[in-house]
Amino acid sequence: MKDWFAQLIWPALTGVLAAIIILNADTLLDAEAKRVPRSYNDAVVKATPSVVNIYTAKLVANQQPALNSPLLRRFLSGERRPRVERSLGSGVIMSAQGHIITNNHVISGADAIQVLLSDGRTASAIVLGSDPETDLAVLKIDLPILMPIEPADSDTIDVGDIVLAIGNPYGFGHSVSLGIISGLERYGLQLSAFENYIQTDASIHLGNSGGALIDNTGRLVGINTLIYSGGTEDSEFGNVVGINLATPSNLVYLVMNDLIEYGRVIRGWLGVSVEMIIGLDDSGQTSRSLLVTDTAPFGPAKRAGIEAGDLIVALDDQPVDDVRRAMQTIARLRPGERVQVGLQRADEKLSVDAIVASRPDG
Repeated sequence: MKDWFAQLIWPALTGVLAAIIILNADTLLDAEAKRVPRSYNDAVVKATPSVVNIYTAKLVANQQPALNSPLLRRFLSGERRPRVERSLGSGVIMSAQGHIITNNHVISGADAIQVLLSDGRTASAIVLGSDPETDLAVLKIDLPILMPIEPADSDTIDVGDIVLAIGNPYGFGHSVSLGIISGLERYGLQLSAFENYIQTDASIHLGNSGGALIDNTGRLVGINTLIYSGGTEDSEFGNVVGINLATPSNLVYLVMNDLIEYGRVIRGWLGVSVEMIIGLDDSGQTSRSLLVTDTAPFGPAKRAGIEAGDLIVALDDQPVDDVRRAMQTIARLRPGERVQVGLQRADEKLSVDAIVASRPDG
């Protein structure tokens, strides 16, 4: 009897366990399918009407070749017509009034700028302002029914987040590539204190400059700006190492609003030259501060009593641990705003209020 019962119960138990395993597997697969979308079409459809192709034309004077023969010089002395130099790039519609953001290097020196929308409409664009230090420029077109892109908060993105790049690579028109955020706050690639790039491995090529980097919901994360080559040369594919850089959307909006309102970017200025100093605090922990090496005559720091040799240890009660970040903190302030500067002068700790001025050109 027991043998018969065992023969009956074990197949039943095996079947129940198999059913549980299958149900759990299906549940896991359903959860995975919900977590990882099979398509990013919704994000692309949402953002694509906001991305434009930009075509520029520049008149370039032909240089008279150096000729040693007087006869040839007389024969070729006729008027030489200038040639037209053309280039392409991308841009993003930022407002229903026709404001478009792009890279400064896309439109720099252009005599004519033509914008092509995703719906096939075209328009001539004018330059409202440009900021070479962030390589951004604002264009304006006059067309109805424009679709401005929805912004994302670029301060909340993380390494590993999915992003998509939309642009006009090689003049192919609207193209999309997929990648992840590989790094944040990349800098040191250009001669600017305001570099703060998002690094991504989403493919960016010639013509993508000025295009949109979006998140998986179609919101603007950044403006595609640079391709890092690493100094390598590949005869077939060019300098491709998978390191592509974008300007964060929060910085883009700050620059754009200033360019629209003032025609230039207004940056705060403290009037100090500094160097990073690494030492030990009272508890033996590593500490960082900024050594003031010089102050500008009649500048905000000088007026506040900051002297060469002082250590700047805090700005508005926030510890200073990086020269670049400290300068960017000051640059984001408006002229006339106060900043509390924490100082270490010899064995004395001080706190002074400095009134920020407008950063001089250059």
